[in-house]
Amino acid sequence: MSPGDYGTKAVPSYIAAEAETTPLPKITVPPPAPATNSGKSLGDLPMRVVYRAVAVAAGVGILGASVAFAVLGRGTPAPAAVRAPAAQGVTQQAAVASGAAIGTATSAATGAVATPGLSPLPSASSLSASPQTSVSPEPSSGPVDTAMAAALHDPRVPTLPANERKLRRLHGHPAHIRGLVKDRRSGVALPRFTKSWTLAKASPFASRQVLPKVKGMSYRGLLVSCPVPIPQQETLRDTAFLAARWTLNHHPSGATITWTASQPMKAGKRKGWLLGYTVHYTVKGKKRTSAAALALVDVPDRKPAVVFVTIPDSQKKRWRDINAVMSSVKAL
Repeated sequence: MSPGDYGTKAVPSYIAAEAETTPLPKITVPPPAPATNSGKSLGDLPMRVVYRAVAVAAGVGILGASVAFAVLGRGTPAPAAVRAPAAQGVTQQAAVASGAAIGTATSAATGAVATPGLSPLPSASSLSASPQTSVSPEPSSGPVDTAMAAALHDPRVPTLPANERKLRRLHGHPAHIRGLVKDRRSGVALPRFTKSWTLAKASPFASRQVLPKVKGMSYRGLLVSCPVPIPQQETLRDTAFLAARWTLNHHPSGATITWTASQPMKAGKRKGWLLGYTVHYTVKGKKRTSAAALALVDVPDRKPAVVFVTIPDSQKKRWRDINAVMSSVKAL
């Protein structure tokens, strides 16, 4: 036995400890392979996906048909020549939308992006009736036409005189004037009377002066100004006509008008229209009257201004104040 050869004998522990050892091999884990396209085709899709896409497309087609029907049915029912192409167009759109939905589902499964060329549903404006069934629209009536039509059919207010008529000098002596009331809200100035007339709370007007109350009478003299409270018409004359009708709201119930004046006027450098009238009404079974006048003044960059004065026959000594007001109105 040569040295180091121990045969089948046990190896001493000190020799086993000094023997060379072979290092263990390093174990490496390979990275996961990138996901690849499954390559599923339309045939690989579950049928419930295809059915769901078809149902969505059919719903879009029905919704489009409902919208077209609602638009066409808003006025006069659409003629048959219009309804047939509309229904046919909606059916075609439903078919195209159904095919597009299936194509979209297929593209989503295969990872591709599809851009179907869908055309929009036909709008109501694009559907034209045939010449035999054309419908002409009814003329629209605005607030101006409505207000004037109501005034012309109001038995309380006769039509204005065809020719100009000057305001005559009324009974009495004019009250003393101390300066002007400058109504900046309306854009006009009017005389500020003293003694008999007093300033009162303006609302709902822009300015207001009143005569004293008369015993046994609930109605007294009134002088007010405000922006015209009715729809403005094409001419100052027509607007003044509607404004005079509005003043009946500030007379006893059942009052009617008789015209005494209708003429153009100058309010400083601005144009205007003056109306004079007598108001007829009944109080406690007795027929009474009031003298009244209205000046409509054209005000730049705003609605025309109204200056309105009315004085009952129980205070007819103050009727001349109407002349003083109408001759003193100025635009600011």
